[in-house]
Amino acid sequence: MINKKNLWFLTLFSLVLVLSVYYITMPSELLMTNNSENINNDEIIETNIEESNIVEALKTEDNTNTLEEINKLKETIANNESTTEDKNEAFDAIKTLNQISSKEELLEEKIKTTHNLDSFIKIDGDQIRVVINSSDHSSSIANNIMRTIQNNFEEKQYISIQFK
Repeated sequence: MINKKNLWFLTLFSLVLVLSVYYITMPSELLMTNNSENINNDEIIETNIEESNIVEALKTEDNTNTLEEINKLKETIANNESTTEDKNEAFDAIKTLNQISSKEELLEEKIKTTHNLDSFIKIDGDQIRVVINSSDHSSSIANNIMRTIQNNFEEKQYISIQFK
């Protein structure tokens, strides 16, 4: 089942997604009206656009993919033509996806608290992909992160770390 933390995360993520879609699909006339008023007043406006954070982009993409997969599985559960076995498999798959997402969030929080680094973690079986948002590409930091992650698993994990 979905715990409260995951429910809040999914709710807030859905809200951000809806607002993003709304902003993208907003008529360009509204944007042009505001700009033309500023141009008529002979004011020059400087805009600084920051490069998007790769870790946040990866998290957003992963969350979107997870939500799509969960929605497909929910459709299978809600479908009257699905067999009981198919529904049970879909339910187990949703449960597994939620457990993996929770584990990824837990590991990201541990890296944040122990190493003070923003990270993206993707667990795929016994393979764990870690992307660290840091300009310092130290092998000692990578080894410490690997140890931190491996301490959360009983069996050996194959951990790859990438700095961005």
